[in-house]
Amino acid sequence: MLAHCTPWPEELAARYRAQGYWRGETFSGVLDERIARHGERLAIVSDTRRWSYRELGAEADRLARGFHALGLGPNDRVVVQLPNCAEFFAVIFALFRLGALPIFALPPHRKFEIGHFCQHAQATAYVIADQHAGFDYRTLAREVQADTPCLRHVLVLGEAGEFRALDALPRLEQDLPAPPRPGDTAFFQLSGGSTGTPKLIPRTHDDYLYSVRASAHICQLSTDSVYLSVIPAGHNFALSSPGSLGTLYAGGTVVMCAHPSPDVALAWIARERVTITALVPPLVPVWLDAIHRMRPDLRSLQVVQVGGARLGDDLAQRLSQELDVTLQQVFGMAEGLVNYTRLDDPLGVVLHSQGRPISPDDEIRIVDDEDQPVPPGAVGHLLTRGPYTIRGYYKADEHNRRAFTAEGFYRTGDLVRCTAQGNLVVEGRAKDQINRGGEKISAEEVEQQLLAHAAVSACAIVAMPDAFLGEKSCAFVVRKDATVRGIDLIRFLRARGLATYKIPDRIEFVDQLAHTGVGKINKKQLRQDIAARLGGAAPGPQHPTTLESTQP
Repeated sequence: MLAHCTPWPEELAARYRAQGYWRGETFSGVLDERIARHGERLAIVSDTRRWSYRELGAEADRLARGFHALGLGPNDRVVVQLPNCAEFFAVIFALFRLGALPIFALPPHRKFEIGHFCQHAQATAYVIADQHAGFDYRTLAREVQADTPCLRHVLVLGEAGEFRALDALPRLEQDLPAPPRPGDTAFFQLSGGSTGTPKLIPRTHDDYLYSVRASAHICQLSTDSVYLSVIPAGHNFALSSPGSLGTLYAGGTVVMCAHPSPDVALAWIARERVTITALVPPLVPVWLDAIHRMRPDLRSLQVVQVGGARLGDDLAQRLSQELDVTLQQVFGMAEGLVNYTRLDDPLGVVLHSQGRPISPDDEIRIVDDEDQPVPPGAVGHLLTRGPYTIRGYYKADEHNRRAFTAEGFYRTGDLVRCTAQGNLVVEGRAKDQINRGGEKISAEEVEQQLLAHAAVSACAIVAMPDAFLGEKSCAFVVRKDATVRGIDLIRFLRARGLATYKIPDRIEFVDQLAHTGVGKINKKQLRQDIAARLGGAAPGPQHPTTLESTQP
């Protein structure tokens, strides 16, 4: 495993191998096996590509040789920020073959996040599309590279400008490095983050492929499966639950949808005979309304997964009643643990729970504030460890001491209860984090950015309820200059390169922030106040005087 990554204790690693969870597989080895078994079967479909497994392998090999000719090799970190396209898979499988380590950035990330990833990981290369959704990533790359001396290569899908185009890499025949080992770090996912910038999550070939393989089995994928990827391809849900990698593991077909709009996605389902797709809760009512309006051919669609945030019971009921498909709830995290309702679960379990863990060796603890077990059925903090849950974030020793117990249990930050049948029901979050329709926002990160404005003397970011996204973010701001407007702060955050989804949805200017008896900002009170304001009720007695409310 890469330096600065926490390994599993050897006794647990031996048990996971003995139990058959870790089979000694690697991603490059899995692709080679699928090519041998399913070479001419259709693997990837996108707006511009229709690749068989053999064609995917050939493109990944070409890129691996091109990357190697540039000097990329084992353990080099490479930030990959591509939209949903076939080339995403060619790039990551090329990096897997070299033992280089992709860092899966998401399309909305901007200079603040990308610069942090590159500098924290000492990234050697950055892979982008030229443009996507009206944004020019080459401009972003110029800004990041200017501040990151270690970033030697910017590789572009499309028109490269002064950078190097992916389709113009050298085509040299040369020996590649020895392939990685199953226990090696394979890539980095990103934490939702409740403190500061997102943490890097190291995943090994062995642990992640177990999650992929078990997910494909639970979701009953086969060579006949056609998975529509509408969530960003690098997101853990879209990648492995069972996602695109689970579909490729099963020998099925992955359809890359570049935009989650139902006008686009529903046409893909009809055209490619899609059998399974995954949505975040905000997309569900939009899709249902579009289906009633468009009347698309959905006869092939068998399973609709919903995850990334808690799916409300009413919306679950509506989806189940209005679509002739199986609803599957998914509750997981990039750090490891994934829970599924099973395809043969009773309807009540599917509608009212978020399922149960993948593995018999997923250890679950539900505890109170003192880390003591709560009574059966009571709500508590979810702690977990297991064969695919990390033991620590990359280069984050101090944070790891808070995020993991002495016994190696990960503190997920989720508040859950467990039913008598062993299914988890998510009741909320304990961490200082907003779940904006599946996009996790660290309150501390945005607060730090706001405090950099000369006119802000204090601030607090809290979640506020939203019928569509589940939660949105509200910033309570104490300002030094009463002429500063909410739009001024929004422009300031945008200029600092903060991803759009992290910019507060609402700004409340106040004289002072509510505090607890021990002097901490009382975010519970602030959440109650904004919820009351949105609901038309009077705020609580501790509510500070509101000077101005801004909804950018």
